[in-house]
Amino acid sequence: MLEAERIDLHYGAAQALWGVSLTAETGKVTCVLGRNGVGKSSLLRGIVGHHPISGGTLRWEGEDLGTLPPFERARRGIAYVPQGREIFPLLTVCENLQTGFAALPRNQRSMPGTLFELFPVLEQMMDRRGGDLSGGQQQQLAIARALVTRPRLLILDEPTEGIQPSIIKDIGNAIRFLRSTGEMAILLVEQYLEFAQELADTVLVLDRGRVVASGDPRGALGAELERHMAV
Repeated sequence: MLEAERIDLHYGAAQALWGVSLTAETGKVTCVLGRNGVGKSSLLRGIVGHHPISGGTLRWEGEDLGTLPPFERARRGIAYVPQGREIFPLLTVCENLQTGFAALPRNQRSMPGTLFELFPVLEQMMDRRGGDLSGGQQQQLAIARALVTRPRLLILDEPTEGIQPSIIKDIGNAIRFLRSTGEMAILLVEQYLEFAQELADTVLVLDRGRVVASGDPRGALGAELERHMAV
């Protein structure tokens, strides 16, 4: 389980997060919702160590992440798919996937058996450069690269952004399958409310760096979610 308790985060004198708390449990999807600029990506960067938190505690499987650098968090099973995908455009699909091996011991550096079952298009494009793939295919590659690390916590930052509906459906099916294995916790940041409601076991809504609503997205919280997400 990931436990974030009363997380504060600053960029210089500007405070981006104010006392944000959440949990992400194995076998469940926790979704963070909110409009642009409310602190969603800042929260993820704090969890994976790309930006230091300035208050609160972060624990993964009971261990205080504290000042651990990002590569140590990756070695502990935390995988991050950033907003914008950030694949290596000049590397092939195969080479992009192999970059995930860096977080693994040498005897575990192989492709997971289910990888190409989840994203069969990648198997057909192993020798193609990442930059030549469509946006949706690059998103599938970014998720697959994270799965190569055999994560126990998978963090996804807006995986549906700018993606065609057919691939959004494929990504949703992949998340459902990964949850069903009971082997990992999934933390998902989204703006696409319907996608989140279909997948999430628990949602939190951020507004101006604070949690303003949380709970079961399919219960009484539904109407409140629509109000917070309305432009």
